[in-house]
Amino acid sequence: MTRANLRDRAFTLVELLVVVATIALLIAVLLPALGGARRQARQAVCAARLREIARAFHLYAADYNGRAMPLAYTDTELLINGEQVFWWGSNGASRVDATVGFIWPYLAVAPDEEGLLECPDQPWGSYRPQGFAGAPTSTFGYNGYFLCPPHTPGWSLTIGHRPWRTVDELRDTSRVFAFADTMISLGDSQMNNALLDPPLLARSHRWSRNSSPTTSFRHAGRAVIAHVDGSAVAYAAEPGDLIDADQLIGSVGRENDPHYVPDWREW
Repeated sequence: MTRANLRDRAFTLVELLVVVATIALLIAVLLPALGGARRQARQAVCAARLREIARAFHLYAADYNGRAMPLAYTDTELLINGEQVFWWGSNGASRVDATVGFIWPYLAVAPDEEGLLECPDQPWGSYRPQGFAGAPTSTFGYNGYFLCPPHTPGWSLTIGHRPWRTVDELRDTSRVFAFADTMISLGDSQMNNALLDPPLLARSHRWSRNSSPTTSFRHAGRAVIAHVDGSAVAYAAEPGDLIDADQLIGSVGRENDPHYVPDWREW
């Protein structure tokens, strides 16, 4: 083979640069699409996990005459080993015990860094853990403010007189929130919590704006929420929904109805 033939078959520097540039362009075009697909996959996993939790919620209600699951037991006589018990378990000084949680008999899953009680878009290490043990509990919150006011820590003193709901009595269950992506804003960081707070709080026979709501729109500006009927939907944050835009924390809408406390105007 002559040198001329070799030159004809070889790539020139310009051709090589064109190939490299083409590959780089294709990668640049594909990466956002791949990133979007990964985000959608994490959102789908989150929705599936919340549906499982909502299913356990209904199984609990079936065993307790239709009554909604408590968010927590705070009364001294109901503490276990001196520890407060939440829907997901107890959080002691040294460990988290999931086996005493109200959900355990129906969804026997221990809290874990990548477990069913965690949202994949809020990985362990991206927030300050609640409780003394500093261990995973859950990055989902429960709408105890409406469903079980007498057993909702932090608010039971002011709303404990409100009825503890039964699932059968509830209306519009495809819109009323049960469990959701939640976080508490700490300014420059955030902490997980067990409670889905509403945008308005009942105080001294009047309602006032909640300065620290807990709905987390961590799925690229969307919050995945399981309704009382068991369906799970991603809600996009609308203008004015976010109290903390940096941490993507706020509420779905500015009023308590129809999602958080649908009958709040009657209180």
